[in-house]
Parts: sequence; structure tokens; C-alpha cells
Amino acid sequence: MANPKRRHSQKRTSTRRAHDALSKYSLSECPNCHERKLPHRVCPKCGYYKGREVIEVKETS
Repeated sequence: MANPKRRHSQKRTSTRRAHDALSKYSLSECPNCHERKLPHRVCPKCGYYKGREVIEVKETS
């Protein structure tokens, strides 16, 4: 396996790592209950997806 002949400079290392930052995930609004949810997934609050109930959600009170 190949080994590096010389060490990389700090600038070269940090330039490479400049694109490694994590971005915040996007949220969309549920058309049924208007809560924030991940896009293309069932709403965890009401259980609806694309206008129909997919899962039954227990009510917590």
C-alpha cells in the first residue's frame, strides 16, 4: 500500500475539509395538521401521507 512521501500542509488539509460541514435537514409542512415533518414521509403527529391516513397514531393526553 502506498504511503505519503511528504506531509500535507495545513492549508491543503483545511481546503479539502472545507466541504465536509453538515447541512441542516429541510423540513416541510404537513398539509393535514400543519406540523413540521421530513419531506416524503408520514407525518409522525397525525399519521397522514398524501391526503390519506397511513398509520394510526395514539393520542397522548
